[in-house]
Amino acid sequence: MSKLTHLDDKGDARMVDVGAKAESRREAVASGHIAMSDTVLAAIRDGAVPKGDVLAAARIAGIMAAKKTGELIPLCHPLALDSVQVECVPDDSGIAVTATASLTGKTGVEMEALTAVSVALLTIYDMAKALDKGMVIGGVKLTKKTGGKSGTWTAP
Repeated sequence: MSKLTHLDDKGDARMVDVGAKAESRREAVASGHIAMSDTVLAAIRDGAVPKGDVLAAARIAGIMAAKKTGELIPLCHPLALDSVQVECVPDDSGIAVTATASLTGKTGVEMEALTAVSVALLTIYDMAKALDKGMVIGGVKLTKKTGGKSGTWTAP
């Protein structure tokens, strides 16, 4: 097993020093899903949810969350993101959320994409929970990352 980068020689948690790393273009894509009843899905599609435009709020929340990832996840570097895009697409059983985060920098943006998806899904739940508390969030995962020393990775 390779040496764990977030532990020092004594085994204490530390933030990885990326100062000597070369900058490269990095991008990460994450996805997730929230399942809900047909009634709630129709209300979201029709703009009939009492709290307002659910999908617009979810997109904004996801973008804001990606920008705050370094404050939310211990040992994550605060990053100057070049771009964050969040898509919320209704399907037959609910809403699929995909987030893409990118930058030119010394460390990856996987956590930012995952955080964006997670918070967008939680926002959908929050805005529609008055209609259905039984919605189920799941399948949050990294689907692709590019750049850095490890290059391109795509989920199987």
